[in-house]
Amino acid sequence: MLNPISGVLNADDLIKSALREDISNEDVSTNAVMPDFRKGSVQLICKQEGVICGLEVFERTFKILDGRTWVKAFVKDGDDVQKGELLAEVVGDIRVLLSGERVALNYLQRMSGIATYTRQMVKLLEGSKTRLLDTRKTTPNMRIFEKYAVKVGGGDNHRYNLSDGILLKDNHIGAAGGVKNAVQMAKKYASFVRKIEVEVENLEMVSEAVEAGADIIMLDNMSVADMKAAVKLIDGRALTECSGNVTRENIAQILDTGVDFVSSGALTHSAPILDLSLKNLHPILVEE
Repeated sequence: MLNPISGVLNADDLIKSALREDISNEDVSTNAVMPDFRKGSVQLICKQEGVICGLEVFERTFKILDGRTWVKAFVKDGDDVQKGELLAEVVGDIRVLLSGERVALNYLQRMSGIATYTRQMVKLLEGSKTRLLDTRKTTPNMRIFEKYAVKVGGGDNHRYNLSDGILLKDNHIGAAGGVKNAVQMAKKYASFVRKIEVEVENLEMVSEAVEAGADIIMLDNMSVADMKAAVKLIDGRALTECSGNVTRENIAQILDTGVDFVSSGALTHSAPILDLSLKNLHPILVEE
């Protein structure tokens, strides 16, 4: 699977910022017990079943500290992993292995947790035409990593940021004076190549959005019955998306509504981490 993080200019800056947060001056604990260079190795062990994601970010964290560090991975992003499985071995300066451990694991655990949760939700949509989307409800300065994890888990990305697409939510509609005005103003302002999505909360707003020529209509916090009625009312004149507190526990209810997409903030704001650990660190006494 192609990793979109590769070659992204700000990825290194974000990782460096995370490292500066964890090492503001020095790693006192490591420097106390390992004052000089010594080559060593440590193993990445999986502690629960899930989907691994973020191996490149994991490796890059150590390489930013010391480019001579190398990671031998035995799995790849998107693979199912099992409790007790050896996932990778990290070799390099023991000081780097110790100092980079927490930040590297934070990225890998977080991204793997999101990929795992996403895959679980995607499986619950199997058999329907509905596709799973993420949202902008991401951890600050983690969006590039979290949205990549959603893709690895089998979901799709909604717009990346506010510059990426037009989504007229309740407050935009209120500011514009109604659905029709909001859509008309968006069409006048935006290039014809941009689709216009409108968030609606009831069937009356659905009718307004269709008549105004919205390209995508988001059914926000509507009942299953109203979503079915909305899809019938729209009748293919716009793509449909449902949203609003969608989780692993309730997503199956949406299966027979006929919506094209379902978006879930829970993918990135509520997914638990995947438990991983760096264990068995030891010096390498003889060069291989």
